[in-house]
Amino acid sequence: MTTVQHISAGRRVKDRLAQGLVYLAFALAVVPLVSVLWLVIKNGLARFDTEFLTHSMRNIGARDAGGGAYHAIIGTLEQVLLASLIAVPIGLLTAIYLTEYGNGGRLSRAISFFVDVMTGVPSVVTGLFVLAFWILFLGMPFSGLAGALALAILMMPTVVRSAEEMLRLVPNDLREASYALGVAKWRTIVKVVLPTAFTGIVTGVMLAVARVAGETAPLLLTVFFTDSINSDPFNGPQMGLPLYVFDQAGRPNDTAIDRAWTGALTLILIVMLLNLVARLIAWWRSPAKGR
Repeated sequence: MTTVQHISAGRRVKDRLAQGLVYLAFALAVVPLVSVLWLVIKNGLARFDTEFLTHSMRNIGARDAGGGAYHAIIGTLEQVLLASLIAVPIGLLTAIYLTEYGNGGRLSRAISFFVDVMTGVPSVVTGLFVLAFWILFLGMPFSGLAGALALAILMMPTVVRSAEEMLRLVPNDLREASYALGVAKWRTIVKVVLPTAFTGIVTGVMLAVARVAGETAPLLLTVFFTDSINSDPFNGPQMGLPLYVFDQAGRPNDTAIDRAWTGALTLILIVMLLNLVARLIAWWRSPAKGR
């Protein structure tokens, strides 16, 4: 007959202490996030209206009430979309090479090294690079495309690393079963590996989008400022929400500060909406749904 040993008082105290430390660490991590969200929502709702979402700052003076961020919203959406169109295919193909074809070779090790280096590059450095090469050396104008190039450089390491990890989580049994049926390797990757890792890849892409959507330094050097609506990212200066917040927050009057808070709230809502859409797409295209 077995006897149940009682837990000593010292072990119970240590267990409670460890549990309390975990809760404390959780609170320390959540409190700053909640406080930032509360401040942005509290101060941003004052100007979050139809006029703010549908009007630009054209012909609006520094101390004038009214005006909006429509031109900045258009700019941010187009710049992030262009950056994603550039970074996601390159990053995904790089991850496929590292996991499926690299086999720890010299080239794959070199690529991994440079991806790690790019992960730690400050955002202002990417802006300086695009400014020096794209604008000053090649003579291209300040534009949304120039900002998108800088954002794409920032996105690539995140896309590569997240996609690589997701592809490595795909069981080798699935690959071997496909090979046993005589399926070519490239078709196995397209039809088996990528659909299995699709949900994780989408999550990684959205992390990269959230990482660059609020970047200000690269846009300061590549996009420039404008108060007018410019829906052409390939020609002329184009505003973005981070630049809009930076510009309005630097003006010494309450109306501009209110617009800055509302711009920050709008940016947060756009990122949350994009994440929600990505989650819905990933859920709809998950292997469990059979699509």
